[in-house]
Amino acid sequence: MPNPISRRTVIAGTPALAGAALLAAPAAAGTRRLNRDLADPANRARVRARIIGSCHAETTFAFFRLNIYGFTGDGNLIPFFTLNNLQIGQWSPLPDGTYANRTLESGVYCRFDTDEPLDTWDNPLTGERRKVWHFRGGPFSVTIGPDGVVTRGADLAPKTLRMEELGGMVFVPTAASAAFPNPANPETWPKLSSGRTIFWESHATYAAKAEDAFNEDLGSAPAFLQFQNLASWQPWMAMAGRPGRTWGKAHGAKLATLDQLPAAARKSFEAKTPDIFEWRNWSKPHNDIMDYLATQTPPG
Repeated sequence: MPNPISRRTVIAGTPALAGAALLAAPAAAGTRRLNRDLADPANRARVRARIIGSCHAETTFAFFRLNIYGFTGDGNLIPFFTLNNLQIGQWSPLPDGTYANRTLESGVYCRFDTDEPLDTWDNPLTGERRKVWHFRGGPFSVTIGPDGVVTRGADLAPKTLRMEELGGMVFVPTAASAAFPNPANPETWPKLSSGRTIFWESHATYAAKAEDAFNEDLGSAPAFLQFQNLASWQPWMAMAGRPGRTWGKAHGAKLATLDQLPAAARKSFEAKTPDIFEWRNWSKPHNDIMDYLATQTPPG
């Protein structure tokens, strides 16, 4: 249940550190070269990449807290858990004026609105205690141009909405909608399946100060990032075709280094997905649903 540039945003996103990140001034005001011309496709691509990730050859880090709820189609949202989501993007400018990104991510499910990793979860809809599946994802390939985002290896393909400057900020919204065959099909996995088709909606907004977004001397602008997901039940929840989906709302920010991860959140990754810190050595692709099913025996 994440965003459009990762599988869950499919694009880089990140935390409550957002305020601190936005306050970090990357250059003295007198030294900035600002280019506000969004009618120029080349500049529009740079600004979009600068806010979402980077328009320079560098690695960016993003941290999200995603509060996830259950919705059955009737009544209010039911708090489920909070996902700590770390995304690492390796950015490269391409000769055609677009910007390529290779993203890796991991997610740790925690007790709602805490950094306490869950080993088991009591499903409030079924009454069953389930073992929690913390995940790795990627690598996902993303290319950013003047008018959109192209993803490869991810379930979501975000569509870019209108980018604009408002109140001294530049906002880059995206929307992604996907429907694809469920690897946990009802015939083989009757207990784990949410149905024959997985549905996933993800809407993200990336925002940076205009003075950073238009700064030609800056590769990656400090940015506040948020997204919302509406997605089919994950197999590890064992909803057995029960109607409904999860709804999640995330807030986050880009981090200058992994040292800026909140201490408690870092401990959650170290405990449950420690290989995210060995991201330079990642070669095996990960998909959270397929990785989970590989550990199970039908019917789950």
